[in-house]
Amino acid sequence: MAKLMRFVPTVLKNLFSPPVTTSYPAEPAVYPERSRGHITIDIDDCISCGMCVRCCPPGCLAVSKQDYTWTINRFDCIACGNCVEKCPKKCLHMVPGYQEPMGVKSEEVFRKSEEAIQAEIEKKRIQAEKAAAAKAAMEAKKKAEAEAKAKAEAEAASAPKSEA
Repeated sequence: MAKLMRFVPTVLKNLFSPPVTTSYPAEPAVYPERSRGHITIDIDDCISCGMCVRCCPPGCLAVSKQDYTWTINRFDCIACGNCVEKCPKKCLHMVPGYQEPMGVKSEEVFRKSEEAIQAEIEKKRIQAEKAAAAKAAMEAKKKAEAEAKAKAEAEAASAPKSEA
């Protein structure tokens, strides 16, 4: 009984004080400043360079330029942030908070919007046209130089040689 009486002050203090626990469902959870959270992507800004894939330690990322997709396996991701640091376009972000738990191991696939895909295709077409025009201009310049050289050689051959 004496041992039980030692806890009475603590019980009375806790009985009349406000709860120590947070009211999580009623208020949003506050995460510590340096919590890792999870990775998100602005897929329309992604250029599919693959830098994030090459620097990912567990290898949980995949990029497909042909399909305009970016894939992450959330179960394998350790949220180290290497991909966020290496992304040249800064389209990857570390968001505080955690993913909803899933019962099945799966991959999350992000696909660019049709507008972004069409803009990228148009950009590639314009670049190809510029490259073709530059190549044609270079060939025309070489042809003109060759004609000028041939003309200069013909003039030099037809000019009378002076004997000294």
